[in-house]
Parts: sequence; C-alpha cells; structure tokens
Amino acid sequence: KIGVVGCAGRMGRMLVREAHETAGCEVAGGIEAPGAVALGEDIGALAGLAPLGLTAGSDARALFAAVDAVLEFTTPEATAAHAALAAETGCVHVVGTTGLTTEHEAALGDAARRTAVVWAPNMSLGVNLLLRLTEQVAAALGDDYDIEITEIHHRYKADAPSGTALALGRAAAKGRGVDLDDVGVRGRDGVGAPRRRGDIGFSALRGGDIVGEHTVILAADGERLELAHRATSRQIYARGAVRAALWARDKPPGLYGMADVLGLSG
Repeated sequence: KIGVVGCAGRMGRMLVREAHETAGCEVAGGIEAPGAVALGEDIGALAGLAPLGLTAGSDARALFAAVDAVLEFTTPEATAAHAALAAETGCVHVVGTTGLTTEHEAALGDAARRTAVVWAPNMSLGVNLLLRLTEQVAAALGDDYDIEITEIHHRYKADAPSGTALALGRAAAKGRGVDLDDVGVRGRDGVGAPRRRGDIGFSALRGGDIVGEHTVILAADGERLELAHRATSRQIYARGAVRAALWARDKPPGLYGMADVLGLSG
C-alpha cells in the first residue's frame, strides 16, 4: 500500500499514476498541504486516472499509519517533519526531495534508525549510472583535468545547484579522494582569482519547461570529456521511486540510496 505526499503536484500526480499502474502496488492515500485547493478531490482523477475512491486529505500522521510506504517529492522542511512520522509508524519513506540542508539530512538519518528510508537526489536509473561513471572517471583522470558541472532545469525549480548536480560533485570528489566542501565552487562573477587546480565548479541555468539536464565536463589541455544525462519526462523519477518502495518493503531500518536499490553499491 502506497501513499503520496503532495499528491496534487506535478510529481505527485505522476507518483500516483506510476504506483497505480505497477504490479504489486496499491495507491492507498494521498495528502496535500492544509488549505490546498485540491483537498477533497479524488486522487485518481487528479492524476488523470479513473476515480479511485480516495480523496486528497491533509492528515500526514493518518497517511503514514495507513500505508506500507510513502513517496515524497516536496520541500525540505516538510520532508524532515514527515521523516519523524515514518519512524514513529515504521512506514517506508521514499524521498526524492532536493535542497536538503545538513539538518534535514540528519532528520532522515534519525528516522532511518527505526525504519527504512530511501533518499536520492535523483531516482532515475540513468543518473545513478552517471554518478558511478563520474566517480570512476574522476579517479582515473586526476586533477590534471578541470571538472565543471552544468545543470539546466525549468523556470520553477527553487534550489540551485540541483541536488543531482551536487551529487555528481560529491561523486567526482569521492573519486579524487577529497571533500566537496573544500573544492566546490558554486558561482563566478566579475574579476577574481584564476581557477584553482582541483576545483569542482557548478553552473545552474533555469528556463522554460526543461525537465532536467546534467553534464559533467572534464577539461584538460588538448581535450575535453563530457558525461551527460538528459531527462525528457519526470516519469523516470516516479518509476524509480516506486521501484525503491517495492525494494525497501522488506529491508531493515537504514538510510538507503538508489545505488542500493539498483545493486550498484559496494
């Protein structure tokens, strides 16, 4: 039984559809923020399906208590609060929320001591393979190659750099055996010092309805290598989230990632 937080949002509707259409899953509830215009609407109809006989509510505690897994792509603050409910109820918490601070991540870690939490800045299969490739290539090439990470998203995305871009930066830093906090450069403006050897730079672009594009550029004198992923539909994230919920249903408490779900960890 799967519940969806933010069931009337763009991602929420896709999560409902994906769960409904996946064998072994049953959509069992969904919530929206108090005062949302979608409250009382049928969850299935909101997702473009036939009515499911379930209305969008606002009682998060009741949702977590009634289902086996909750899928959430919302705000960092809401996600951290819901993590505590997951721990309290023993419900699997699948989190695709981006923009989490250290404090928000700590809340997920606390919940993971009591239930299975799957958190990933990006739940697509392709992106998670790109993360592994980035780590391997960064390790092989070393800091003779400058690393720049560019990402492009739709005009409404609130956080920058994207969670996926930062994950790619962490993967590159891990490959080099350094801490991203020590070498990451989030923006350049005006006349400043030349690029430091070993920096990992980030550039964020926003516009239109672009779902998401990420490119890792490794540039040296005489050549440039680019590793890229382009998403054309958000359904890939919903597919990954539902797969994560099915994978985690019989797992012990712990904080897991998509690498675990896809058998890429270790």
